[in-house]
Amino acid sequence: MTEVSVELSVGGPVWVIVVAAGGGTRFGARKQYEPLGGRRVLDWSLDVARAVADGVVLVVPVEEIGRAEPADRVVAGGATRSASVRAGLAAVPDDASVVVVHDAARPAAGVALFGAVIDAVRAGADGAVPGVAVVDTVKRVRDGVVVETVERSELVAVQTPQAFRADVLRAAHAAGGDASDDGALVEATGGRVVVVPGQPDNRKITGPDDLDRLRAVLA
Repeated sequence: MTEVSVELSVGGPVWVIVVAAGGGTRFGARKQYEPLGGRRVLDWSLDVARAVADGVVLVVPVEEIGRAEPADRVVAGGATRSASVRAGLAAVPDDASVVVVHDAARPAAGVALFGAVIDAVRAGADGAVPGVAVVDTVKRVRDGVVVETVERSELVAVQTPQAFRADVLRAAHAAGGDASDDGALVEATGGRVVVVPGQPDNRKITGPDDLDRLRAVLA
C-alpha cells in the first residue's frame, strides 16, 4: 500500500468519483466506515483521489448526508452501484475532461494506478481499466454441471480505479442501465476501453476476512 508519486499528463480537469454508498449486506456492516490503519476504509481512497485530481465527489448512503467529509462534493447514492455512479457524475462539473470512478472498498489502490488509467485516457482511449491475469482454471457451470472450460489466456480480473473521457462516460450512463462496472457500460455504447496492469494487492473488501488481510499488511 506504499504510494508512488507520478506526474500526470497535461490536459483538462480530472475529477474522481469515490463510490461509498453500499449497505454492506455481505459484509454485515458498512465496510467503507470500518477502521483500517487508524483511518476509515474510505479515507484511503479519498486521500489518493485528492492527490491526483482537481476535484473529488464522494457518494455515500443517504443516511450519511450531512457528515463532514474531505471531499469537494458529497452526494447520496442510489439503489444500485450504477445509480450511485450517476449521482456522483451529476455532481462533476461540465468542464471535466477525465472522470475516474473508484470503489471505496478497494483502499489499497495507489497513486501510480490512478495515474496509469488517467494517462491511458489522455493518450486517446475512451476508457481505461486495471486488470490482473486470471490464474485459476475457469469453468462455465449451469445447474451444477460444467458446460465448458473457458480459455483463460484472454481473461483478466478487472479492478478500479477506472478512468474515462467525461463525455463518453456521461453518454454511457444516459440510458440509465446497470452493470457491475462502468467499463461495461462504455463498452456497450461502442467505446474503446483499454486495460492497464492492475495492482495485485488492490483487492475489493467483500467480507471481514478481506479486511483482516489488509490490516495484517498494514501491521
